[in-house]
Amino acid sequence: MNEQTMDQALRQHGIQLNDDQKTQLNRYYEVLVDWNERMNLTAITERDAVYLKHFYDSLTAAFHFDFNRPLRVVDVGAGAGFPSLPLKIVFPKLDVTIVDSLNKRITFLNALAEELRLTGVAFYHDRAEQFAQRPEHREQYDVAISRAVARMPVLTELCLPLVKNGGTFIAMKASGAAEEMKDGQKAVSLLGGKTSREETFALPEDGGDRTIIHVKKIKRTPKKYPRKAGTPNKQPIL
Repeated sequence: MNEQTMDQALRQHGIQLNDDQKTQLNRYYEVLVDWNERMNLTAITERDAVYLKHFYDSLTAAFHFDFNRPLRVVDVGAGAGFPSLPLKIVFPKLDVTIVDSLNKRITFLNALAEELRLTGVAFYHDRAEQFAQRPEHREQYDVAISRAVARMPVLTELCLPLVKNGGTFIAMKASGAAEEMKDGQKAVSLLGGKTSREETFALPEDGGDRTIIHVKKIKRTPKKYPRKAGTPNKQPIL
Protein backbone atom coordinates (compact mmCIF):
# COMPACT_ATOMS: atom_id res chain seq x y z
CA MET A 1 0.00 0.00 0.00
CA ASN A 2 1.63 3.26 -1.07
CA GLU A 3 0.83 6.66 0.41
CA GLN A 4 -1.72 7.51 -2.26
CA THR A 5 -3.58 4.21 -1.87
CA MET A 6 -3.66 4.63 1.91
CA ASP A 7 -4.95 8.16 1.52
CA GLN A 8 -7.79 6.94 -0.69
CA ALA A 9 -8.62 4.01 1.61
CA LEU A 10 -8.78 6.31 4.66
CA ARG A 11 -11.04 8.79 2.83
CA GLN A 12 -13.60 6.01 2.40
CA HIS A 13 -13.82 5.95 6.20
CA GLY A 14 -14.07 9.72 6.56
CA ILE A 15 -10.41 10.28 7.49
CA GLN A 16 -8.64 12.93 5.46
CA LEU A 17 -4.90 13.48 5.93
CA ASN A 18 -3.46 16.96 5.48
CA ASP A 19 -0.01 17.63 4.05
CA ASP A 20 1.62 17.99 7.48
CA GLN A 21 0.26 14.61 8.59
CA LYS A 22 1.49 12.96 5.38
CA THR A 23 4.93 14.48 5.99
CA GLN A 24 4.94 13.22 9.58
CA LEU A 25 4.04 9.67 8.52
CA ASN A 26 6.74 9.73 5.86
CA ARG A 27 9.31 10.89 8.44
CA TYR A 28 8.02 8.26 10.89
CA TYR A 29 8.81 5.63 8.27
CA GLU A 30 12.33 7.00 7.67
CA VAL A 31 13.18 7.20 11.40
CA LEU A 32 11.75 3.72 12.04
CA VAL A 33 13.87 2.13 9.30
CA ASP A 34 16.98 4.05 10.35
CA TRP A 35 16.70 2.99 14.00
CA ASN A 36 15.73 -0.54 13.02
CA GLU A 37 19.22 -1.06 11.61
CA ARG A 38 20.58 -0.64 15.15
CA MET A 39 17.84 -2.29 17.20
CA ASN A 40 15.06 -4.74 16.47
CA LEU A 41 11.88 -2.64 16.37
CA THR A 42 9.98 -4.33 13.55
CA ALA A 43 10.35 -7.17 11.07
CA ILE A 44 8.39 -5.09 8.56
CA THR A 45 10.61 -2.50 6.88
CA GLU A 46 9.57 -2.38 3.22
CA ARG A 47 7.83 0.95 2.63
CA ASP A 48 4.49 -0.26 1.26
CA ALA A 49 4.30 -2.94 3.96
CA VAL A 50 4.90 -0.39 6.74
CA TYR A 51 2.16 1.84 5.33
CA LEU A 52 -0.29 -1.08 5.20
CA LYS A 53 0.59 -3.21 8.22
CA HIS A 54 1.66 -0.48 10.63
CA PHE A 55 0.17 2.89 9.64
CA TYR A 56 -3.12 1.87 8.00
CA ASP A 57 -3.64 -1.04 10.39
CA SER A 58 -3.19 1.30 13.38
CA LEU A 59 -5.69 3.79 11.96
CA THR A 60 -8.41 1.15 11.50
CA ALA A 61 -9.07 1.68 15.24
CA ALA A 62 -10.69 4.98 14.22
CA PHE A 63 -13.14 3.43 11.75
CA HIS A 64 -15.68 2.64 14.51
CA PHE A 65 -14.53 4.86 17.38
CA ASP A 66 -14.37 8.65 17.58
CA PHE A 67 -10.79 9.72 18.31
CA ASN A 68 -11.36 13.25 17.07
CA ARG A 69 -11.70 14.74 20.58
CA PRO A 70 -9.48 15.32 23.62
CA LEU A 71 -9.10 11.82 25.05
CA ARG A 72 -6.47 10.39 27.41
CA VAL A 73 -5.22 7.28 25.64
CA VAL A 74 -2.83 4.68 27.05
CA ASP A 75 -1.16 2.20 24.71
CA VAL A 76 0.13 -0.94 26.42
CA GLY A 77 3.13 -2.60 24.75
CA ALA A 78 3.22 -0.25 21.77
CA GLY A 79 6.64 -1.40 20.59
CA ALA A 80 7.60 1.08 17.87
CA GLY A 81 4.52 3.22 18.62
CA PHE A 82 1.67 1.26 17.09
CA PRO A 83 -1.24 1.93 17.10
CA SER A 84 -1.19 5.09 19.23
CA LEU A 85 1.34 7.30 17.42
CA PRO A 86 -0.27 7.09 13.96
CA LEU A 87 -3.56 7.85 15.75
CA LYS A 88 -1.92 10.82 17.50
CA ILE A 89 -0.59 12.16 14.18
CA VAL A 90 -4.03 11.98 12.56
CA PHE A 91 -5.98 13.04 15.67
CA PRO A 92 -3.72 15.62 17.36
CA LYS A 93 -6.20 16.34 20.21
CA LEU A 94 -5.34 12.98 21.77
CA ASP A 95 -3.15 12.87 24.87
CA VAL A 96 -1.12 9.68 24.43
CA THR A 97 0.76 7.65 27.03
CA ILE A 98 2.78 4.59 26.03
CA VAL A 99 4.06 2.00 28.49
CA ASP A 100 6.60 -0.59 27.34
CA SER A 101 8.84 -2.98 29.23
CA LEU A 102 11.86 -2.49 26.94
CA ASN A 103 13.84 0.67 27.59
CA LYS A 104 15.41 0.72 24.11
CA ARG A 105 11.93 1.14 22.62
CA ILE A 106 11.26 4.07 24.96
CA THR A 107 14.54 5.65 23.80
CA PHE A 108 13.38 5.28 20.19
CA LEU A 109 9.92 6.72 20.96
CA ASN A 110 11.39 9.79 22.65
CA ALA A 111 13.67 10.41 19.66
CA LEU A 112 10.76 9.86 17.26
CA ALA A 113 8.44 12.24 19.12
CA GLU A 114 11.13 14.93 19.06
CA GLU A 115 11.74 14.40 15.35
CA LEU A 116 8.00 14.59 14.56
CA ARG A 117 7.49 17.51 17.00
CA LEU A 118 4.72 15.66 18.81
CA THR A 119 3.30 17.24 21.96
CA GLY A 120 0.90 15.62 24.41
CA VAL A 121 2.82 12.33 24.46
CA ALA A 122 4.51 10.53 27.38
CA PHE A 123 6.55 7.32 27.37
CA TYR A 124 7.13 5.06 30.37
CA HIS A 125 9.58 2.21 30.78
CA ASP A 126 7.60 -0.09 33.07
CA ARG A 127 5.88 -3.44 33.36
CA ALA A 128 2.19 -3.03 32.55
CA GLU A 129 1.27 -4.89 35.75
CA GLN A 130 3.17 -2.39 37.91
CA PHE A 131 2.12 0.64 35.86
CA ALA A 132 -1.58 -0.14 36.34
CA GLN A 133 -1.15 -0.27 40.12
CA ARG A 134 0.31 3.24 40.27
CA PRO A 135 -2.35 5.68 41.59
CA GLU A 136 -1.48 8.37 39.03
CA HIS A 137 -2.32 5.96 36.19
CA ARG A 138 -4.87 3.52 37.60
CA GLU A 139 -8.37 4.15 36.16
CA GLN A 140 -7.20 7.50 34.74
CA TYR A 141 -7.62 6.92 31.00
CA ASP A 142 -10.56 7.32 28.63
CA VAL A 143 -9.13 4.65 26.34
CA ALA A 144 -6.64 1.80 26.74
CA ILE A 145 -5.56 0.35 23.42
CA SER A 146 -3.25 -2.49 22.48
CA ARG A 147 -2.31 -4.21 19.23
CA ALA A 148 -0.94 -7.74 18.95
CA VAL A 149 0.47 -7.93 22.49
CA ALA A 150 -1.12 -10.87 24.34
CA ARG A 151 -4.16 -13.12 24.37
CA MET A 152 -7.42 -11.58 25.59
CA PRO A 153 -7.46 -12.97 29.17
CA VAL A 154 -3.94 -11.60 29.75
CA LEU A 155 -4.40 -8.35 27.84
CA THR A 156 -7.62 -7.53 29.68
CA GLU A 157 -5.83 -7.78 33.02
CA LEU A 158 -3.08 -5.44 31.79
CA CYS A 159 -5.36 -2.84 30.18
CA LEU A 160 -8.75 -2.65 31.88
CA PRO A 161 -7.40 -1.48 35.29
CA LEU A 162 -6.10 1.65 33.51
CA VAL A 163 -9.52 2.62 32.12
CA LYS A 164 -11.81 4.96 34.03
CA ASN A 165 -15.49 4.12 34.53
CA GLY A 166 -17.35 4.73 31.28
CA GLY A 167 -14.12 4.46 29.29
CA THR A 168 -13.19 1.89 26.65
CA PHE A 169 -10.57 -0.82 26.22
CA ILE A 170 -9.83 -1.48 22.54
CA ALA A 171 -8.07 -4.73 21.65
CA MET A 172 -6.75 -4.95 18.09
CA LYS A 173 -6.46 -8.58 17.03
CA ALA A 174 -5.56 -10.68 14.01
CA SER A 175 -7.36 -13.93 13.19
CA GLY A 176 -8.53 -16.26 15.95
CA ALA A 177 -10.18 -13.45 17.91
CA ALA A 178 -13.48 -15.32 18.37
CA GLU A 179 -11.74 -18.06 20.33
CA GLU A 180 -9.82 -15.45 22.34
CA MET A 181 -13.01 -13.61 23.21
CA LYS A 182 -14.55 -16.80 24.53
CA ASP A 183 -11.48 -17.32 26.73
CA GLY A 184 -11.45 -13.66 27.76
CA GLN A 185 -15.06 -13.25 28.92
CA LYS A 186 -14.37 -14.19 32.53
CA ALA A 187 -11.50 -11.67 32.78
CA VAL A 188 -13.59 -8.92 31.15
CA SER A 189 -16.43 -9.43 33.62
CA LEU A 190 -14.23 -9.88 36.70
CA LEU A 191 -12.22 -6.73 35.97
CA GLY A 192 -15.26 -4.48 35.51
CA GLY A 193 -15.86 -4.59 31.78
CA LYS A 194 -18.53 -5.57 29.29
CA THR A 195 -17.84 -6.39 25.65
CA SER A 196 -19.77 -3.82 23.66
CA ARG A 197 -18.74 -4.41 20.05
CA GLU A 198 -16.58 -6.46 17.72
CA GLU A 199 -15.61 -5.54 14.17
CA THR A 200 -14.07 -8.08 11.83
CA PHE A 201 -12.63 -7.06 8.46
CA ALA A 202 -9.80 -7.76 6.05
CA LEU A 203 -6.93 -5.37 5.41
CA PRO A 204 -6.62 -4.28 1.77
CA GLU A 205 -4.19 -6.01 -0.60
CA ASP A 206 -4.48 -9.38 1.18
CA GLY A 207 -3.00 -7.87 4.33
CA GLY A 208 -4.80 -10.38 6.54
CA ASP A 209 -7.89 -10.55 8.73
CA ARG A 210 -8.40 -8.23 11.68
CA THR A 211 -10.82 -8.03 14.59
CA ILE A 212 -11.23 -5.03 16.87
CA ILE A 213 -12.88 -5.71 20.24
CA HIS A 214 -14.42 -2.89 22.27
CA VAL A 215 -14.84 -3.42 26.02
CA LYS A 216 -16.78 -0.82 28.01
CA LYS A 217 -15.67 -0.19 31.60
CA ILE A 218 -18.83 -0.40 33.69
CA LYS A 219 -17.45 -0.75 37.23
CA ARG A 220 -14.16 -0.35 39.09
CA THR A 221 -11.50 -3.03 38.85
CA PRO A 222 -10.85 -4.93 42.10
CA LYS A 223 -7.64 -3.65 43.73
CA LYS A 224 -5.80 -6.96 43.50
CA TYR A 225 -5.67 -6.70 39.68
CA PRO A 226 -3.43 -6.66 37.82
CA ARG A 227 -1.49 -9.23 39.80
CA LYS A 228 2.29 -9.04 40.14
CA ALA A 229 4.51 -8.97 37.05
CA GLY A 230 4.45 -12.19 35.06
CA THR A 231 1.46 -13.73 36.86
CA PRO A 232 -1.23 -12.79 34.31
CA ASN A 233 0.78 -14.60 31.63
CA LYS A 234 1.52 -17.67 33.73
CA GLN A 235 -1.92 -17.93 35.34
CA PRO A 236 -4.46 -16.19 33.08
CA ILE A 237 -8.00 -15.59 34.34
CA LEU A 238 -9.98 -18.33 32.58
